[in-house]
Amino acid sequence: MSAPPPGPERPPDADLELVRRVQRGDARAFDLLVLKYQRRVERLIARFVRDVDLVQDIAQEAFIRAYRALPQFRGESAFYTWLYRIAVNTAKKQLMVLGRDPVITESALAEHREEEDETSAPRVEPRDDETPDAVLASKEVAREVNAAIEALSQELRQAIVLREIEGLSYEEIAQVMNCPVGTVRSRIFRAREAIAQRLRPVLDRRGGQRW
Repeated sequence: MSAPPPGPERPPDADLELVRRVQRGDARAFDLLVLKYQRRVERLIARFVRDVDLVQDIAQEAFIRAYRALPQFRGESAFYTWLYRIAVNTAKKQLMVLGRDPVITESALAEHREEEDETSAPRVEPRDDETPDAVLASKEVAREVNAAIEALSQELRQAIVLREIEGLSYEEIAQVMNCPVGTVRSRIFRAREAIAQRLRPVLDRRGGQRW
């Protein structure tokens, strides 16, 4: 019996190659990882931290912890998933020490939106045919969504942000949050239900628009 034809080759993992270089003593390779993920990590932390001044400090601490932990990284998960987990845990620990509520304000979120680069989600520009009333309605819905996210518990907020904002899969979120996939699905469902409940009066006033 002839052997089955080989499957398509998997593309090389650029992050893993950089990690291996760091593990062999090339510290400059870690600079490239920081350059690639710094904005994304800061944006993630900014979703949970009220004080904008703390975001960069926590991100720096997260990268320091990641660098120290890299010798133990085995590539069993994607590097960014592993890094996100460290960033989330670092933010939680820092805020516990400071005794602060890990919630970001809308004004802080707006500042970080302005600083997002090509690694961020694409911005949605208003269309030429959008009326001022439609633009106003979209802003109102966006404000309610942000307010609803702020009102969620820490676990629900982390799950919905990682899913809807960062675009992670359920399996990746489970790795970041260190919980079963079923728990992730439950938290995201509950978060969506809470957001929908908060939006329902706004959508009813606007004739059933969707977010």
